[in-house]
Amino acid sequence: MNNCGREPFALQVLGDSMLPEFKEGHIIIIEPDGVVENGSYVLAIHEKEYIFRQLIIDDENYFLKPLNSSYPTLEIPTLEDIKGVITQRAGTRRKEHKKYV
Repeated sequence: MNNCGREPFALQVLGDSMLPEFKEGHIIIIEPDGVVENGSYVLAIHEKEYIFRQLIIDDENYFLKPLNSSYPTLEIPTLEDIKGVITQRAGTRRKEHKKYV
């Protein structure tokens, strides 16, 4: 993935690390130029792989937190590792559609 063009793009959620808010199969919309703030759902690079988590900012420390407590919270060195902010979620049913702004 590269951010050339900086247009929003969609990805499908895989796995259960972001349950219960995001189920496997949900489609998420990522805004590469979205506002990054504490509590945002983000797409980031961690150990050369893309990862979808909730961003936690604690003083000058940055963490990628899963919603499913079975997974570890990971620290990232800088906000430059954030590649986009999740702005929408869509599922197979209309009630699963949600905006995050």
